[in-house]
Amino acid sequence: MINTFIASCQRRSPAFASLFVAGLLGLAGAAPAWGQADTLASLPRQLARYEKARIQEKLFLHLDRPVYLSGETMWFKVYAVDGTYSRPLTLSSVAYVEVLDAKNHPVLQGKIALKNAVGQGSFVVPASVASGSYTVRAYTSWMKNFAPEAYFHSPVTVLNTFVASGAARPAKDSVAFEAQFFPEGGNLVQGLRSKVAVQVTNPAGHGVAATGKVLNQKGAVVATFSTLRLGMGNFLFTPSSAQDTYTAVLTLGPGQTISRPLPRVFAQGYVMHLERSGSNQLTLTVDATQRPTETLFLLAHSRQQTALATRMQLVNGHAIYVFRPDQLLGGVSHFTVFNEAQQPVAERLYFQRPTPGLTLMAQADKPQYGPRDKVQVQLALGGLAPTANASLSMAVYRLDSLAATPAQSIDRYLGLTSELKGTVENPDYYFTANDPEAADNLMLTQGWSRFRWEDVLAQSLPAPKFLPEPNGPVVQARLTRAGTTTPRPGVTTYLSSPSRIIRLTNAVSNEEGLVQFEMHHFDGPQDLVVQTDPQQDSTCHIQLIEPFSTRFRSGGPGLTYGLTPRFQPDYEKRHLQAQVQNLYFGKYRSRYVRERVDSLAFYGKPDETYLLDKYTRFKVLEEVLREYVPGVVVRIRKDGFHFLVADKVNKTLLEENPMVLLDGVPVFNINKIMAMPAIKIRKLEVVDSRYFQGLAVYNGVVSFSTYKGDLEGFQLDPRVLVERYEGVQRQREFYAPRYDTPAAAQSRLPDLRNLLYWNPNITATGTQPQTLSFFTGDQAGRYLVVMQGLTADGQPASQQMVLEVKPAL
Repeated sequence: MINTFIASCQRRSPAFASLFVAGLLGLAGAAPAWGQADTLASLPRQLARYEKARIQEKLFLHLDRPVYLSGETMWFKVYAVDGTYSRPLTLSSVAYVEVLDAKNHPVLQGKIALKNAVGQGSFVVPASVASGSYTVRAYTSWMKNFAPEAYFHSPVTVLNTFVASGAARPAKDSVAFEAQFFPEGGNLVQGLRSKVAVQVTNPAGHGVAATGKVLNQKGAVVATFSTLRLGMGNFLFTPSSAQDTYTAVLTLGPGQTISRPLPRVFAQGYVMHLERSGSNQLTLTVDATQRPTETLFLLAHSRQQTALATRMQLVNGHAIYVFRPDQLLGGVSHFTVFNEAQQPVAERLYFQRPTPGLTLMAQADKPQYGPRDKVQVQLALGGLAPTANASLSMAVYRLDSLAATPAQSIDRYLGLTSELKGTVENPDYYFTANDPEAADNLMLTQGWSRFRWEDVLAQSLPAPKFLPEPNGPVVQARLTRAGTTTPRPGVTTYLSSPSRIIRLTNAVSNEEGLVQFEMHHFDGPQDLVVQTDPQQDSTCHIQLIEPFSTRFRSGGPGLTYGLTPRFQPDYEKRHLQAQVQNLYFGKYRSRYVRERVDSLAFYGKPDETYLLDKYTRFKVLEEVLREYVPGVVVRIRKDGFHFLVADKVNKTLLEENPMVLLDGVPVFNINKIMAMPAIKIRKLEVVDSRYFQGLAVYNGVVSFSTYKGDLEGFQLDPRVLVERYEGVQRQREFYAPRYDTPAAAQSRLPDLRNLLYWNPNITATGTQPQTLSFFTGDQAGRYLVVMQGLTADGQPASQQMVLEVKPAL
């Protein structure tokens, strides 16, 4: 039994394997929950408790198009939602977005600011990126506590038309094809009939048709099968003995065969089977070996919301339960069977098409358009209350042979693909076609859970390793003893960035030597200065921690891409378009949205402010302070200069040095700051009292500011860590020419845009349709309008329409 369940979990979800072993060994945590008299009520209660403690956060990215040329800009909008109810979730203020190559190496990375659960960003695809299939993935700091399969993933294609051939295509041999087999419920068990799902894929990960036969170890055929839609199918099979091994021989085409072993057979175990037994009826059966009578527990949940919880009585090794599909929640449901020892022994997925809610309606003002013609699209929402509102985004790009891949839509993602581990080909099919067998084959080959039952049933959960970032990016660093990996706990550490805006934060290292700093309004690349007070610690080593995830989903992209000769005219055309646009409109690529910045220092309004140009200029800072800064007393002792700030509240002098800053950077050696030429200082501010920041107490604050906010060549202590660090991405402005005047319409500048329109900031209400306008370019053809959106109560919607642009007469 142990081996049975572990084998299933290794193929589908390692989380279940750890729970099963933990349950048998009597690990702490599970026993108190199972010891309750009413196990049936305990299971949903434990699941609800876990859902509250481990909120499931999801991200969806609306990418402006599926194919990019080197040098083009990739635009996207980020939607953050609660994974249980799909409502906008404001848990995080930063999303991490990456573009990964076939080896899971990031070629582009960015931190995207989230406000009210949405954000927007862009990447300029560099010329150094080779042609290939790439994956855009996105996650938050909180999502790093879960498996990387829970991150958002979307495939994109990059074409580097500066290189003649791009990456080489893999050889088309049968070794590159893969076939996987998935027994329903988890395992093959001796003497028990099982439905076995099969999935056959080509080197690009796409399903391919195949026929096959199953041979026992003597070479006898014991089952045959053929795949149906997208290389998936199933067959019934009864293994005769746990000592037997079985091999599937698959025929992929004329003269092309592959052989793959079936999963091992176990002497004991449970087999689950779910089928439609009527137009409005589902039947779930469980068969077991060597257990004539036993009480089983069945739990069905969708996105951690319990839909069914019941007992099943195993009689003569067989149990059955009949129920209606409408008792389940829409989307992907998980059916888990627990044995009498309250251990999970079988699980499978089931898909029920979600009930449509929000409808997104769009209508163009003309049946077709000419070059440089104005387009007006009226946008309206249906199925909403009059006061409801939705956040939307819209892209309009040219359709050609290179952009044939359909865009991923938010309703399909939240309702289906985000709940599955692998890539789902054409998810729209499962929402539109009446093909329950295809949906069932997809579920049988996609066993995965976002949580571990071990965690759900534990009496208490361990503290999460990664915390949310509700107020801006969190910068983490590790403190160790110099020359070792031994952590340095209890050390106050300061983080700052040289600037005309005075910002400083501090943190105390924990037992692992980790410190974290919450950064407000931290955007673009900046120099970070991380240091400790030499009087407290002068030897520790400081290292910034990479904020991007270093874990990747199993069976990553693994795709290569080559330029196809038959598409050569399209490559040449797109190359010309991109180069013309870059030549005439490239200057607009680096235009950024101006954002209001709070210029107030971290200590607020100071008690004293001196603009030194308004006073008599002295050569040295000692004279400046002595002559017209009454709040700071300069003392000279054996070790040099000291500052004493006058505490005006208590009418006394603070006995220790204040926090001395230069362009916001702490300077603990006052002798060095006093040696700085006074002519380089523009402003001096003083806080005339103790100042409390975090766990640190400053005996006043003396802040010097240079003219440029760049330290003016001041040499920091060599033990101080100075490192270039990217904050949240600054927002580029999308530029598109407008031809609303005769002069603009007659401009001789060519307009060969592939992307006509991108707008991530659309807000719509249930009763107020709105009109969006943009202009066509000089290229005739068909243009796809893609709209995505999400309401405040969690109703996703997407819509597409095609615009025709005719050539000029």
